[in-house]
Amino acid sequence: MTATASASEATASEATASEAVPAAAHFRFFELEVLRTRRLGHSFLRVTFGGESLAGFRSGGYDQSLSLFLPPAHEEHTVLPSTDEDTWFGAWRAMPDADRPVMRSYTVREQRRTPEGADEVDIDFVLHGDSSPASYWAGRAVTGRRIMAIGPAVAENKSVRFQPPAATDALLMYADETALPAAAAILERLGSHVRVSAWFEVPHADDRLDLTTPADAEITWIVREGGAGKERAERVVEALRAAQLPAAEAPYVWLAGEAGTVRAVRRHVVQERSIDRRAVRFTGYWRLGASEEELLAEAYSGQAASEDPASAL
Repeated sequence: MTATASASEATASEATASEAVPAAAHFRFFELEVLRTRRLGHSFLRVTFGGESLAGFRSGGYDQSLSLFLPPAHEEHTVLPSTDEDTWFGAWRAMPDADRPVMRSYTVREQRRTPEGADEVDIDFVLHGDSSPASYWAGRAVTGRRIMAIGPAVAENKSVRFQPPAATDALLMYADETALPAAAAILERLGSHVRVSAWFEVPHADDRLDLTTPADAEITWIVREGGAGKERAERVVEALRAAQLPAAEAPYVWLAGEAGTVRAVRRHVVQERSIDRRAVRFTGYWRLGASEEELLAEAYSGQAASEDPASAL
């Protein structure tokens, strides 16, 4: 998706490492130019991108992910040695550490066509100072800065993980701040007939964003105010445990955020709520105690512990 080399660097969210290698027709490189920025809350900054190449960008909506390549601190714009689908990864990895752009996974908050006929893409970043490359870059993003991204060239692509069956009659959602942009995009696209029970976890009280949805949605905000690891996961699970969920014959569950918390919530809905595990879509956007470089290495070595190796980040 929307962080330390933990939280906001995967907001978004979240094109995974293995997804970053583009399929011939599904993904390709795009050059994104910063048009403007807007602060949304204590932790959230929206960066709006434009660029001629966005005419070929095909966001699938919902939790559509992409990979951003952010320039090192001493560079204004992203420069890659290759954008060829067969050679870019090796060329990127071979760059000197000091010059290699940082690859981070995010989700598309919105893509739209302007009255002038140009395309714009919004990406929401979680800010937490200069402790991570993505937060550092976003906090200094100004109009005209250019970065590279690998994104969808077709709307129907595997980076969209929100895939509820047609018979779904209720939706249960959990997201922390890194997955909130994806959750917000999902809510906006739901039909008015859908019943939603959602729990959104954020660091500060003024991170509770004004979300809109046509759906019949009950949203519970969990303001973290400290707490980490097991304590954090337990707080989230207790909030869900205390809730009375509406009766449903075909519920669908979408969970995204810190990997340990997501696993704890998944156990709760499967074991205590008796929801079929096949109806649960879960993704660890980040993991406490691990940098995204470590998660990237795990994903490429097949060691990632997640729903599938492709959803490690």
